[in-house]
Amino acid sequence: MKKNKVQYIGKKVLIFAISVFLLSLITFYISRMAPGDPLVSYYGDRVEKMSPQERERAEERLGLHKPVSVQYVQWLKQAVRGDFGISYKYKKDVLEVIGGRIGNTLVLGGIGFLLIFVLALLLGVLCAWYEDSLLDRMICKVGTVTSCIPEFWLSLLLLLIFAVELRWLPGSGAYTVGKSDDILDRIWHLILPVSIVVLNHLWYYAYMIRNKLLEEVRADYVLLARSKGMDKKQILFRHCLRNIIPSYLSIMAISVPHVLGGTYIIETVFSYPGIGTLSYESARYKDYNLLMVLCILSGVVVILCNMIAQAVNEQIDPRIRAAEIMEETEVTQL
Repeated sequence: MKKNKVQYIGKKVLIFAISVFLLSLITFYISRMAPGDPLVSYYGDRVEKMSPQERERAEERLGLHKPVSVQYVQWLKQAVRGDFGISYKYKKDVLEVIGGRIGNTLVLGGIGFLLIFVLALLLGVLCAWYEDSLLDRMICKVGTVTSCIPEFWLSLLLLLIFAVELRWLPGSGAYTVGKSDDILDRIWHLILPVSIVVLNHLWYYAYMIRNKLLEEVRADYVLLARSKGMDKKQILFRHCLRNIIPSYLSIMAISVPHVLGGTYIIETVFSYPGIGTLSYESARYKDYNLLMVLCILSGVVVILCNMIAQAVNEQIDPRIRAAEIMEETEVTQL
């Protein structure tokens, strides 16, 4: 049993390592094949006045004069030692640049994530309780419409209404200049971005919870409970809701990349100084070292969340794990 567990963990670690390696390889090659001049990111407008000899020296200084395969091997060797190079645009260590922004993304994405799943659970239970009522139908229609609106379009619409026309809320940044330590000012700047994150993802997950609850409500054990005289409230909250919690946790794990992607888009629209805005800038200015770390960081989050979701599913349904063991046994026998 212990040996199987070690093999299982070793297999997951190997899959994780291979996935990260392939992600880094693909990102490295695609970024260098994309059009643009990385020297502009480092030297700015001076690049236009450089002679061919000066350009050669500049590329040599940044290590861009070698073949892409050689560049990748050198980058990988340094990355394994924890050295990811400097940002061409910011002239600072890549990890230092990311460290100054990642907190803002964690706050925005974390608050949005918690609100989405607390509200989705409440909304899903509410719709299941009042199934096929006017309230349920209205929530379903409004939720479907809001979930289909692209994040960037909804962001621009709310910006126009609340920041430009009404001037009730700030339209950009994480805080007012000179008030970085003012918590209330930071909360004020978070209202619009967090609202967009929640509105664009809330109904998708609330609808999943609603449907899972309704599946449980129609199960045979519910009919048995009703025949014994249990009321609707006891059945829904003591049995049905408890039975969907494991699936709910699995949905939460899978949804992290979904919510994270939306957060990146919203950060760019609101000029919010987070990882999303930094990713856009690094791609736009061909800031290779920064772009590599940001892509790998995002990829690691996605891979880990998928692995966590799979582990949760295996605990929920042991048949999944049993099928994997049977496949491994057949392969070994062959």
